[in-house]
Amino acid sequence: MAPGRPLAEPGYGAQPRGHDKAVTGMTRHVLVGIDGSPQSMAAAYWAGEEAMMRDTAVHLLNVWRAPTSHVRFSPDPEGIRLWEESRLGEVAKVLSDRYPALTVTLEQAHGTPMKVLLRAAATADLVVLGSRGFGSVAGFLYGSVGLHVLARADRPVVLVRSAAGRDTPGGRIVLGADLDHPCDALVAFAFEEAAARGALLRVVHVWDVRREYGYGGPALDPRLARELREERARKLADLLAPWRARHPGVQALGEVVAGPVAETLLEEGRAADLMIVGRRRRRGPGAVHIGPATHGIVHHVACPVAVVSHD
Repeated sequence: MAPGRPLAEPGYGAQPRGHDKAVTGMTRHVLVGIDGSPQSMAAAYWAGEEAMMRDTAVHLLNVWRAPTSHVRFSPDPEGIRLWEESRLGEVAKVLSDRYPALTVTLEQAHGTPMKVLLRAAATADLVVLGSRGFGSVAGFLYGSVGLHVLARADRPVVLVRSAAGRDTPGGRIVLGADLDHPCDALVAFAFEEAAARGALLRVVHVWDVRREYGYGGPALDPRLARELREERARKLADLLAPWRARHPGVQALGEVVAGPVAETLLEEGRAADLMIVGRRRRRGPGAVHIGPATHGIVHHVACPVAVVSHD
């Protein structure tokens, strides 16, 4: 990462101003994008709980870029920078008060938000960003910044709403599983989260009959339809078997649900505390496509959504 601007906040794990060892030398941490919005604050609080469960640190990152409009009509750039810097300290204090054993580092970096966030994401265990959702985005997800991070980061990215968050372990995790393109990293992430949280893991494979067989799908012979569904159920059980053996303490329920993928997963997300979906990597320099189902879930599911990239 290009040298940033670590903040001198004694007690929060930060290094003195002008020393970026806390950033570049950190091995295991959860990265949080902070821009002062309520959504990014909620992301930081969610990340603090996550880091405690993972026994890792939290790194709060604010990317500062001075306004580019005419200086005569622009607000005071230094005043805005100082305000965003102060928000980092406020969030760090809240996290330190809530989790005294948690190491929290702070950094205000200068540059293009998308590039700085992606560089920082490369060394993180997990990236957490704030999201307003419902077709609009806020903070680091404003415009194309968050979309580029989500579409290009190799690490899992979690999007958190301002209303999201839990104070106690447990809950319900929903994993959307694609049996045609199974991904070990995606399933591993889901089981590890469920194990750390003591949560119920519901693994859902959505069987879109119409998409697979065209408009004639609903008219399939009932016996054939039952056999095809049972075949997918067996595939799902085979997919989960080794992970159940590795995590015997996780209650993992697998189910094949017929219906449109995005709509079905959105419905599943209503009762979830965390939704986990995959994103296939696309190597093109301008690739920002995350898939229609994932795109819909990111914008419309109210709970935090984790997006795990895979080949």
